Amino acid sequence: MEMKGDDFTPIQGVGEFGLIDRMHTVLGETADDEVICGIGDDAAVIRKSDGMYQVVTVDALIEGVHFERSIMPMRHLGFKSIAVNVSDVAAMNARPRYAVISVAVPHSISVEMMESLYSGIRQACDAYGLTMVGGDTTAARQLSLSVTVIGEVEERQVVFRRGASPGDLACVSGDLGSAYAGLKVLIKERIAMQEAVGFEPDLERFDYVVGRQLTPKPRMDLVNTWEAAGFKPRALIDVSDGLSSEIHHVCRQSGCGALLRRDAFPLHEQTERVATEFEDDPVSFALYGGEDYELLFAARPDDFALIDDGSVTVIGIFTEPDEGVRMQGEEGEFVSISPDGFQHFDG
Repeated sequence: MEMKGDDFTPIQGVGEFGLIDRMHTVLGETADDEVICGIGDDAAVIRKSDGMYQVVTVDALIEGVHFERSIMPMRHLGFKSIAVNVSDVAAMNARPRYAVISVAVPHSISVEMMESLYSGIRQACDAYGLTMVGGDTTAARQLSLSVTVIGEVEERQVVFRRGASPGDLACVSGDLGSAYAGLKVLIKERIAMQEAVGFEPDLERFDYVVGRQLTPKPRMDLVNTWEAAGFKPRALIDVSDGLSSEIHHVCRQSGCGALLRRDAFPLHEQTERVATEFEDDPVSFALYGGEDYELLFAARPDDFALIDDGSVTVIGIFTEPDEGVRMQGEEGEFVSISPDGFQHFDG
């Protein structure tokens, strides 16, 4: 369809996911029988051989959108560029195998800085069993990285977003909101350094949350633990854009609602301290902050005992679709949760 000369719909008017839906409509459904899952999950799933699937995911990190060089060391940026993709693979209950990377480099970046970037990339590849097999480098006005990771999973083990049912437990690994807390600390310290000559940043008392922002750890450990325990989630997604966004994705794909308990959200002590200092609510960090790269999943109540070792927390239950996505507050009240999380194109 040709666009009329006066047609102009701002992308922020439909949002990131509305744009994806429209692109999906333009591209149409695939007729390739080897494509098990295309657009709409954490990674595409393609049949590799009898009993084995291949998963493919891509993520971009753009300077000024996903990171600022003034608060993101190059080595940490390299590590993070791999980690965010590994997290998507973990969200399919799969394992990463190979990666390719495209880097757009401005003139302000030196050879030494690129070596530091790639040392972080190598560190992440070693940590998660990845082999970097190629890529592309080009000049640009700002630094950006785009990484594609290819993984694999047995057909019987793959998990999608769409498997939750009413009565399933809504569970999350680790803690939530800490990466956003770390970002707030880093931004505050950067501003203080710019405004005061000789200012020394104090990051030690918030070392945990700062580390969660700079060097996220995708939960491949859980994929391995779950397999050993004989546990398979019913639905699975990684928490990259905030809990509110991710629970809506699972509910939308699964055709159900959810009721979460505010007092059940796992929050680190440092996250709560940061929220207090900023006179904010740590629960809002968990719901809308993003970049935690923990795993949100659905589990049958009887299956939860297989993994009830303190590494995951039950934060609610999946419900009938007409109940929507809600949260029970501290006083027992029920409030609707909007799908807002980190949104690209929000202006």
